[in-house]
Amino acid sequence: MGEIEGSYRVLQTPGTRLGAQFNAGISTLEPGQSLSTNVVVVGDGLTNPLDPRAFGQDLLSEVFLRGNLIESDYFGLEFQNMQLNWLWLEPTKLIVKQVRRPANSMFRLAVKFFPPDPGQLQEEFTRYLFSLQMKRDLMEGRLICTENTGALLASHLVQSEIGDYDAAADRDFLMNNKLLPYQEKVLEAIVDFHRKHLGQTPAESDFQILEIARKLEMYGVRFHPAADREGTKINLAVAHMGLQVFQGHTKINTFNWSKIRKLSFKRKRFLIKLHPEVHGPHQDTLEFMMGSRDQCKVFWKICVEYHSFFRLVDQPQPKPKTILFTRGSSFRYSGRTQKQLVEYVRENGAKRTPYQRCVFLSN
Repeated sequence: MGEIEGSYRVLQTPGTRLGAQFNAGISTLEPGQSLSTNVVVVGDGLTNPLDPRAFGQDLLSEVFLRGNLIESDYFGLEFQNMQLNWLWLEPTKLIVKQVRRPANSMFRLAVKFFPPDPGQLQEEFTRYLFSLQMKRDLMEGRLICTENTGALLASHLVQSEIGDYDAAADRDFLMNNKLLPYQEKVLEAIVDFHRKHLGQTPAESDFQILEIARKLEMYGVRFHPAADREGTKINLAVAHMGLQVFQGHTKINTFNWSKIRKLSFKRKRFLIKLHPEVHGPHQDTLEFMMGSRDQCKVFWKICVEYHSFFRLVDQPQPKPKTILFTRGSSFRYSGRTQKQLVEYVRENGAKRTPYQRCVFLSN
């Protein structure tokens, strides 16, 4: 009783077929858009029949295959639980064990791992999908920035959608499509920026969006509410370099992977064990309280995956199963590491095929 439920030692590294039982919809990264054969399609339209014996990887593989998504390991499928929280579909678990009401479920394709440099994304299609994620994050208020930066990002989004500046086209587009929560305040700034993008291709606009976004403190940040030992409310997040602690939207601490020895959770307590040289032998464990055991475990899993993806050279091997019982979580990251993914894309670059961008739909 009281034992650690999940533990992950941070290594110091360099860097069934789908049957016909129930339906699950798949949406793209684009808010308000349904699927087309030009993006990611499952089955022949909005829905795809899933066998109750299907694992998460079966659906992921189907989506990535139909979407011709080569750099697929940067992405995942999200679904909402009964509390309306977004969770990642786990590849190694049965879908029916994760989704309470699969017959009415909608899965959302989303960026799961955010690399620090968009130059690491080798496929134009991948950068396009990342730009759609930035668009969603802007509109949902997650990619926080100054109004001027927001207007600049929006202007590149306009350029990517309708091309070079045209007074009437800009006015109609911005009237019918909301890109920012505060769009009305910065309409003139968006238009002024858009005038300067003359001749910029959609692919160049995508790259500019990612270049601006990656320099923002909230790039790729997903908050997980918690409290420190004094009861102060904080937000935890994980990124390519390690764990981050926010108070409100201000980052107050970062624990690089090189400083972390082990990550674990015990009921609602999330524990970070640091190397002794960081805080000394008597203050080597940081403890945070989260809202529930489930929330704690979800964050712990995401940390395990982020470390594995960005820091490990090879795909981690799963724990051997014991016959009688297991002690703690056996969860491990099951995909390719970033290093493996980069090498794979380089070797298979000749197989790339053209893609067609989504037709923008009004919100």
